Amino acid sequence: MANQFDITVQPTNNENIVKFVANSFLTQARSYEFGNIEEAKPSPLAQQLFHLPFVKTVYVSQNFVAIEKYNIIDWASVQDEVASSISDYLKTGDPVITESETSKKIPVTIYAESTPNPSVMKYVANKPLADGIFEFKNIDDATDAPLAKALFGFPFVKEVFISANYVSVTKYNVAEWLEVSNELREFIRKFIEDGNIIFSDAFLQNSNAKTTNETFEENSGTKSTSINNASFEGIEQEIVDILDEYVKPAVASDGGHIAFDSFDKTSKTVKVILQGACSGCPSSTVTLKNGIETMLRDMLQGRVMHVEAVNG
Repeated sequence: MANQFDITVQPTNNENIVKFVANSFLTQARSYEFGNIEEAKPSPLAQQLFHLPFVKTVYVSQNFVAIEKYNIIDWASVQDEVASSISDYLKTGDPVITESETSKKIPVTIYAESTPNPSVMKYVANKPLADGIFEFKNIDDATDAPLAKALFGFPFVKEVFISANYVSVTKYNVAEWLEVSNELREFIRKFIEDGNIIFSDAFLQNSNAKTTNETFEENSGTKSTSINNASFEGIEQEIVDILDEYVKPAVASDGGHIAFDSFDKTSKTVKVILQGACSGCPSSTVTLKNGIETMLRDMLQGRVMHVEAVNG
């Protein structure tokens, strides 16, 4: 165990909260929130962190520890030290959570939500499933993603997309949603409630989705997207900011994802990647041309003229 843990520091939208992301799971079936050292008795790691005077709240979920600080210091001055402290603790092999996580089932609810893409249904859970964006085109892609692999056992499942607290499933035309949606919903609910893992440690260790850079890469066929605006400059950064603020929330609500791919200054063309419900959606061309293209053209005052999708 000694050399298996790497910790990546990841800022959040709240300037007082930073996530410390590990390349292995810390907890499988539950998420934990501790407001003080007494509440943190089930977690020796969280108790250790509360000895730091600036720690206000500690969250433990899946493959990360998130810490909310008091306004007495800046994260820049302490985050590396905290990351090292968490890494050192994990390398000891001591448990992150001491209470049994499998002693009882965690109630899970799932609801099905239609999307603009008639081939895609979005299944939303009452708990987080993934810290990142993951798309699986076939069962071979899903070797280290047990939920996605299990879903490919249904003959009508074509693609699986997992992000945040939802799973988007793309079907073949051999079945209608009216016939199979409830079966899939119950299957996903039971899979999660039984405490099965969504991704294996091997998947986390090999995936770059825990970093903060918006990239599109193929990892054994699996497309994973993550965000790091530091890799962009000038107009590219402006494009990414607009997509993040105005486009992605709406797209995510429909069970999909859009990622910046590239910008050609000569042709003033932005290329984006469509995933989940957006991929292959009949209305995606209209959305690109009448929505995103118009928005970028107006907000960037003509420096962008065209938007194209590089995958479907």
